[in-house]
Amino acid sequence: MDLKDLYIDYFVSLNHKQIPSAPVVPENDASVLFNTAGMQPLIPYLLGEEHPFGKRLCDYQKCIRTNDLDEVGDKTHHTFFEMLGNWSLGDYFKEESITYSFNFLTQVLNIPIDRLAVTVFSGNEGIKKDEISVNVWKKLGIKEERIAYLDDNFWIAGSTGPCGSDTEIFYFRSDDEIPAVFDPEDDRWVEIWNNVFMEFYKNEDGTYKPLPKKNVDTGMGYERVVAVLEGVDDNYKSSVWKDVIKKIEDISSKPYVGNEKSMRIIADHIRTSIFIIADPSGIKPSNTDQGYILRRLIRRAIRHAKKLDIDYYGNWYKEIASMIIDKYSKYYSELEKNKEMIFEVLKGEIEKFNRTLEKGLKEFEKAKTKLNTNIIDATTAFHLYDTYGFPIELTKELALESNLDVDIKGFEQKFKEHQEKSRAGAKEKFKGGLASTGEMETKYHTATHLLNAALKVVVNKDVHQRGSNITDKRLRFDFSCDHKLTDLEKQKTEELVNKWISEGLEVTKKQMSKQEAINSGAECMFIEKYPDIVTVYSIGDVSHELCGGPHVKNTSCLGKFKITKEEASSSGVRRIKAILE
Repeated sequence: MDLKDLYIDYFVSLNHKQIPSAPVVPENDASVLFNTAGMQPLIPYLLGEEHPFGKRLCDYQKCIRTNDLDEVGDKTHHTFFEMLGNWSLGDYFKEESITYSFNFLTQVLNIPIDRLAVTVFSGNEGIKKDEISVNVWKKLGIKEERIAYLDDNFWIAGSTGPCGSDTEIFYFRSDDEIPAVFDPEDDRWVEIWNNVFMEFYKNEDGTYKPLPKKNVDTGMGYERVVAVLEGVDDNYKSSVWKDVIKKIEDISSKPYVGNEKSMRIIADHIRTSIFIIADPSGIKPSNTDQGYILRRLIRRAIRHAKKLDIDYYGNWYKEIASMIIDKYSKYYSELEKNKEMIFEVLKGEIEKFNRTLEKGLKEFEKAKTKLNTNIIDATTAFHLYDTYGFPIELTKELALESNLDVDIKGFEQKFKEHQEKSRAGAKEKFKGGLASTGEMETKYHTATHLLNAALKVVVNKDVHQRGSNITDKRLRFDFSCDHKLTDLEKQKTEELVNKWISEGLEVTKKQMSKQEAINSGAECMFIEKYPDIVTVYSIGDVSHELCGGPHVKNTSCLGKFKITKEEASSSGVRRIKAILE
């Protein structure tokens, strides 16, 4: 039985309700481009919203992280991964959570207790050492020598907000003799599960106050745990990847050994691209946001296909994609449903990149003619990488053919600066989450519902939301539309939203079955992501949408709505940016 099924069955037996995986593109969350953790779609409920499925939840969540994109190619990094999670929303706490995790590992997965170790919070000025977790672990049989006390075992989304200690579970992944004393710096110990206990609120003055309702948020990385259970130290040798790697070996007529990096990158990037393309948000390759990531992933896979001498004008991508779609369709039905579109988008981007490749080669030839030395400088090398997608290996290859050298050291410095900026940006984005749902975000969230309803009246009743991005400064709303809005359409949309605001419409919510909601005509962006019992928010008689919140109580508090920009987002999708004054 698959680990996902074992996990869900176990927690369902403990009165947890399984909730469906949210899409990879988050709805109304500006903190990240993609859902990067299992807890992200549950933020409103961790903040106090009642979940329609109750207080005990479990799922497997599709996640994408790209801040370590350049690390993909080693044994463990992936851009797409699945996170297994279970939650308590004001129900059980530390003792039950730790016991459930321990029993799953030792009784369901049959992991010997001697291979397990844990870390706990060592305490700080405001909060004591987590003795409760320590005592639970000891009661379950974890020896004192296998418990490490760390000051960074504390979780908070930003500088203030809900927070608490966490305990991480480690597995000894090595054939060496297991050390009696656990050293978390020893790479043979691999983290496999993290249980976060949200029990405090950190104030702006640095003090902590207990939360009235304590939550538990856990996360277990599917790919990593499968590799651990199967006794391999290379994730790509596990059952998650074996058949895909074998397919790449067959297509390239080359063995995995000696070609590991390229095969891992092709397998990982094609898989991630498939999940982005199949997402209900309609992401297509572009030069901004999620579309840029998608483009970069596909093009990087193409470059490594070229390194393996694969005929990248052929159907190689379709063979790999078909296998991945077949593997995951049982769990994610949107893959089979959007199969042809996935093939079409991959093919289109491959054709575009082939043309870009030609432009890049011309740029390289042009750069050669301007040289005063026999060295391709760092600026040129990085320009070829950043603009045309040329890896430094390709630039070196081209230089060698022309008896030239490349300033590798200078390139690496520029590349490092680029990485640091990217990671800093990713870190800033990730600081959102629980800390970013403030008063203005809540107002903008409600305003998107009014905007959606207004567009249906002004433009076309078949207009549907395709995505949104909210900060405390503005809203960005993507919607299906086949034309650029006229000035009159924008004006009428703005006037209608402001009319509804001035009418002081009450915002109400009601829980009902998903089928009831659909029958009532409630608008829903991603119908697949919602459980059987849903929350419908209504704004007077003008808007009815399935949503997780949060929302204001009455439209009168929103202020004046103003459209600042209307532009194309992707084919058949327009984008509006607006502010509340």
